[in-house]
Amino acid sequence: MSIFSIIKENGSRFLTGAVLIVVVVAVGLIDNFFLIWLFLGIVYIFSFYESMRLFKIDNNQMYLYALAVWLLALVYPNPDDLFFLIAVIFASLLSYTRDFDKRLFLPFLYPVAPFLFLLALYTDFGVSALFWLLVVVALTDIGAYFIGKLVGRRPFSETSPNKTVEGCIGGVVIATFAGFFIGGALVDWPQALLISLGVSVASVFGDLFESYLKRQAGVKDSGNILPGHGGMLDRVDGYMFGGIVMVLLLRGLL
Repeated sequence: MSIFSIIKENGSRFLTGAVLIVVVVAVGLIDNFFLIWLFLGIVYIFSFYESMRLFKIDNNQMYLYALAVWLLALVYPNPDDLFFLIAVIFASLLSYTRDFDKRLFLPFLYPVAPFLFLLALYTDFGVSALFWLLVVVALTDIGAYFIGKLVGRRPFSETSPNKTVEGCIGGVVIATFAGFFIGGALVDWPQALLISLGVSVASVFGDLFESYLKRQAGVKDSGNILPGHGGMLDRVDGYMFGGIVMVLLLRGLL
């Protein structure tokens, strides 16, 4: 199987991906906090809805709480700190009522917390860091997909049988190499290499975690909003883990 035949067989997937890249690049070039908050917020709400389905939670009030958190993130200087506030509130309610449904915390653990970290990545390190993250995660996914299709033989995990060891390693190598050069314009070379590698590996497991949730829920895709990709979470799963790791490494190494 050649690269061209793979693209031809998955035309809608690559067309949707190209449109998403154009939209993301346009938003990034404008580089306005409110616009990026709004764009991430739209993706956030769709992802929250899909996570509610995956966790099999039927409680419409949760959407109001999720929206309130994102509105607060618009004015609060450290968005990722809000997750710990949410955790304290849930723990307090659990201890006070004793019969509080613990499952309600799950959508705030995933995907609310990762989105707060994505917004924090922008507020703390700027749009260049978001672009760095975009390149590393996208190339990890694309590299793993093509290399897995071309030479993949050994399954990577039972959670996601279509992933191969060869594909994952190839994707990480390609993404780390590209991220090394992009990140080198923002941080020192050793840091750029370490951060790119860490983010790439994290994105692999972010993808794998969402696959685990889908298998637990007994569904193929988290949704159907994106032709060729499935749901919003199916497209941003790698960024959920990758964004957190990038924020932590940038804070820890700079």
